[in-house]
Amino acid sequence: MKTLSIIVPCYNEEESVPLFYAETVKQEPFFKEKGVEFEFIFVDDGSRDKTVEQVRALHDKDERVHLVSFSRNFGKESAIIAGLEKSIGDFTVLMDADLQDPPSILPEMYGYIEEGYDSVATRRVNRKGEPPIRSFFARRFYGLMRKISKTEIVDGARDYRLMTRQVTDAILSMHEYNRFSKGIFGWVGYKTKWIEYENVQRAAGETKWSFWKLFLYSLDGIMAFSTMPLSIASFFGIFFCFIAFIFMIFIFVRAMMYGDPVAGWPSMMCIISLIGGVQLLCIGIMGQYMSKLYMEVKDRPKYLVKEEF
Repeated sequence: MKTLSIIVPCYNEEESVPLFYAETVKQEPFFKEKGVEFEFIFVDDGSRDKTVEQVRALHDKDERVHLVSFSRNFGKESAIIAGLEKSIGDFTVLMDADLQDPPSILPEMYGYIEEGYDSVATRRVNRKGEPPIRSFFARRFYGLMRKISKTEIVDGARDYRLMTRQVTDAILSMHEYNRFSKGIFGWVGYKTKWIEYENVQRAAGETKWSFWKLFLYSLDGIMAFSTMPLSIASFFGIFFCFIAFIFMIFIFVRAMMYGDPVAGWPSMMCIISLIGGVQLLCIGIMGQYMSKLYMEVKDRPKYLVKEEF
């Protein structure tokens, strides 16, 4: 028998965990015919509700259910890498507990693995049910990433992905602290099949991704897989040095011709403010990269485990 490790990051998902388990085990008959058994790995990311108790109850009746519980909230990226490290399956699949990643398409995904694909990824064809402003900025983010990064990051891509052990090991070989899984999946390559599906509403609970958290997450993605912001900062520096040089010549010629040092003070202040603002922007961009480097150099663990079984 081969094993499919089902990795489920959880944060305050006490209502969703039983529903997810019940829906996923419905796919077992198909996989048993293929000689594949399930292994469930729930990664509790410091939940404040009864998520751990719900997983423990599942473990009591099904020994294939395992738990990795963090000492605090470390974020979904840490939960993903912890689940991958814990998995022992010939295949691994990442899924959300809220059933927005439909278990019903698992057989189709495995079928493509049998055809020779190394990875089967999913993307939403629409964002029905999401706030319009959030959908707008999400599309702009993916459009920007396609232009400034050489790594393939598909619009609407989900973390819902079925992978062979070879792909899983390739992802685990990347040890960076600041992780952006959607970019990592594209960076490692391998033969990937994309499946599209309609957006699915949460089965229970509330989303944990606020607009601000998604904005910070998008910055992580840009910093992790593109150095274009640094190039833009350099371009601004060169451009405004040229403008400043031209303006110096203009001021000198004007002073020689009119001899009035006070005239033009408002325009001069506007230009100084503009250049100062651009300088602060460029310093901020470089500071973001330096902060990422700082976190990498400290080499802290990506997560701490409080309990596991």
